[in-house]
Amino acid sequence: MIYLLLSSGLFLGWSLGANDAANVFGTAVGTKMLKFRVAAWIAAIFVILGAVMEGSGASGTLGKLGSINTMPGAFTVALAAALTIFFMTKLKLPVSTTQAIVGSIIGWNMFSGAITDFSSLTKIVATWVICPVLSGVIAILLYKLFKLFLAKAKIHLLDLDAYTRIGLIIVGAFGAYSLGANNIANVMGVFTFSSPFHDVNVYNLFIITDTQILFLLGGIAIAAGIFTYSHKVIKTVGKSLFKLSPVTALIVVLAQSLVLYLFASTEIRDALTSIGFPKYPLVPVSSSQAVVGAILGIAIAKGGRNIKFDVMGKIASGWVTTPIIACIISFVALFFVQNVFDQQVYHKIAYSLSPKVVQKLDKVGFPIHKLKDIDGERFSTGLRFLRNLKKLNHLSGEEKALIYSTSVIDSFYIDPELFKLIESEHILTDKQIESLTSISGESFSHEWELRDRLITLSSEWKLKSQKHRDYSTFNKNLNKQYEYVYSLFRKYKSY
Repeated sequence: MIYLLLSSGLFLGWSLGANDAANVFGTAVGTKMLKFRVAAWIAAIFVILGAVMEGSGASGTLGKLGSINTMPGAFTVALAAALTIFFMTKLKLPVSTTQAIVGSIIGWNMFSGAITDFSSLTKIVATWVICPVLSGVIAILLYKLFKLFLAKAKIHLLDLDAYTRIGLIIVGAFGAYSLGANNIANVMGVFTFSSPFHDVNVYNLFIITDTQILFLLGGIAIAAGIFTYSHKVIKTVGKSLFKLSPVTALIVVLAQSLVLYLFASTEIRDALTSIGFPKYPLVPVSSSQAVVGAILGIAIAKGGRNIKFDVMGKIASGWVTTPIIACIISFVALFFVQNVFDQQVYHKIAYSLSPKVVQKLDKVGFPIHKLKDIDGERFSTGLRFLRNLKKLNHLSGEEKALIYSTSVIDSFYIDPELFKLIESEHILTDKQIESLTSISGESFSHEWELRDRLITLSSEWKLKSQKHRDYSTFNKNLNKQYEYVYSLFRKYKSY
């Protein structure tokens, strides 16, 4: 049953491969520099590598948009996005998978009464404007550089053709890797909160996380979509919008690949931040928007003539309608799955300003006298809690966010029967297991409550400060260990 519910994510992955592979090799195939089958093989291999090796970077922001907490809910959300993409692909439109999954998640939030994280939504929507513009600017700069280089190098046409073909293969492979790293969050991101898999320790050499297993399956589904159905959209991108030469085709793929990788790689973001660039969010951006922006950038660099505005308008209309259609399909489908097929599509999350929560807020320095209007109250959904918080005008946005995150009710039971499993999986250290064993049989109502208790029992549960050289790697691994513990001991199961 669990694996059957994953099928909609695989369908969405197949749809992404069928639609977005055009953004990587559409221009190369359209200009007849590469055969479709060669392009498909390169794209398939590097999409899977990108998904497994660097796919987790962009999935965090998408996860914050909506924490879909049951497998039937994740199944329905992914199915709604996949149906939307499939419909658009039938119309030969290179639409955005990101927009489809975002619309579908918002549909789930509306149905379940959960709050849409507008901070995350704003970051994602902003990229829908930034992404094509940035891709267009990079394409213009690359076009100017290539033009200058070719004028000075005076390469023979036959040699230039051969170099361009090799360049298209290399850049296409990079583009496919970036596509997998950035867009796998769209395919499997909704399943990360309800993943049926566990981390796998491979002979104490490295750990394959449950998320990486999910992303591997998603990557294979994308590859299947590339082979079986991507050639139709490739024709639209490669030929219809603007006539490209082989060299400009190379520039287009390179520009869109750079943009996708920029928004997927933690290392690139950290490197840019260290030299003074502002920290930007890692989010799944649309490869469709990036490639169309790059093609328009080339067109502008060449004087703006011959742009087929009718095709551009058709593509843009697909971008506007995609999230709306996905949202509606998701909402309606959730109703049917819950009421016709009797499946739990969401686990209701309640919020409480209990004495325990107020004490915690006091401990972190929150002025608790500001809570007098809601002290002791309980709210059945996040949406109702948010409406009441909005009435408290004397609270700042940061204070409301702190109250909201602290008061969310969860449910953990440290089940003694699970310790054999913990010891066999080698995810936790001996001291961490020892501290967990000491609270065996106890229950906790909040994530922070369990975390605080563990920190008092062992220093190996405490995050390191920046004064430690290895703090980044240590903290990243520790947060994964916390997620493992939460997932294992949470009372309600997502499937």
